[in-house]
Amino acid sequence: MERHETVIVGGGQAGLAMSYHLRECGKEHVLLERDRLGGKWHSERWDSLRYQFPNWSLGLPGHSYSGSDPEGFCHYSEVVEFLADYAEKITPPAQTGVDVGSVSRSGDGFILDTSAGPIATDTIVVASGAFPSPRVPQFAVGLASSIQQFHSAEYRSPGQLPPGGVLVVGSGSSGGQIAEELLHAGREVFLSVSRHRRVPRRFLGKDMLWWFFELGWMDRSIDTFPDRKPPPAILLSGIDGGHDLDVRRFGAEGMTLLGRAIAAEGSKMQFADDLASLLAGADQACEDFLEAAAAHALQLGMEVPVSERGERPRSPSAPTEIDLEKLGIRSVIWCTGYRPAFGWIDVPVFDDGGAPIQERGATNCPGLYFLGLHWMHSFKSGALFGVGEDAAHIAALIDS
Repeated sequence: MERHETVIVGGGQAGLAMSYHLRECGKEHVLLERDRLGGKWHSERWDSLRYQFPNWSLGLPGHSYSGSDPEGFCHYSEVVEFLADYAEKITPPAQTGVDVGSVSRSGDGFILDTSAGPIATDTIVVASGAFPSPRVPQFAVGLASSIQQFHSAEYRSPGQLPPGGVLVVGSGSSGGQIAEELLHAGREVFLSVSRHRRVPRRFLGKDMLWWFFELGWMDRSIDTFPDRKPPPAILLSGIDGGHDLDVRRFGAEGMTLLGRAIAAEGSKMQFADDLASLLAGADQACEDFLEAAAAHALQLGMEVPVSERGERPRSPSAPTEIDLEKLGIRSVIWCTGYRPAFGWIDVPVFDDGGAPIQERGATNCPGLYFLGLHWMHSFKSGALFGVGEDAAHIAALIDS
């Protein structure tokens, strides 16, 4: 049976960073990837997608952005090239085209059942993606078959959709960017709003990411939040040089705003009466950011103009039920995120929802680690520019 000290499952940004740090520690290992090195950056991306953070933030251990446009926002295909260059630079001991079917305990170690045969190991680092399975609400099965449904992972461009109106469900970065693209393509767009935060793309000439680093928000641990529940996702876009995304502005531009989608039957869909509170929460997040950034800017000796904030605009009223067919809505795009899909790991380290129970990647099962999860330790745990720090932490644990 093939045997290695450590097996990394997944060859995306997390797996590559893990391989780098294990090699730095002199630890023998192998990296298994079912497709190509680079992971899902090769797929599940729509045609116009750009990296939602400035190019200067592109970085993995021992490798950083070296282009001529550090303040720009590269197309996702350039991120694929960045990862390919990184893989060529660090030459990980990778086996591609290998699918891991299951993981089980064997004595003090593990056995992986793979498409290339069984592999024994003392240590496993699961770096196969944050939550790799698209999440669609159960009530979606009740929608009429005449209405085509897509998850954001399947969306590529407006031309992919049938003619007619489009309902986008979810207002995270994917939902916001897709809804905006469809609106600019001349589609009639309905947006079911979810909990989100909005911040200005830039403040005093600096990108919001720069401010998040300056304020220490990037390093805030998930343990500092009640019940380890982090704040909602930030609505961001790198399109057109990076610009603000604001759901209220979408409404002013002609998009129909709705509350959270909660039920569906036939051509009818029901929504919660919470649009006003969702928009107010996003407004408050923006105000909190501006207040913190302005205070910090003064400490840095930067000139901060006096802010004249008027009253918050009134939230538009929204129906709690619509008939999609009567409104000409022919398609629904579920921008509702992803769910855990770790059923192939036969080790009891998961909560009732299937998510790993871990502390900065370490589980209560010796030798089993996770890497690259959203908010695994901090905001940047699932980001390309931050995963290396968690990888270094796990490598140190393995080497201890």
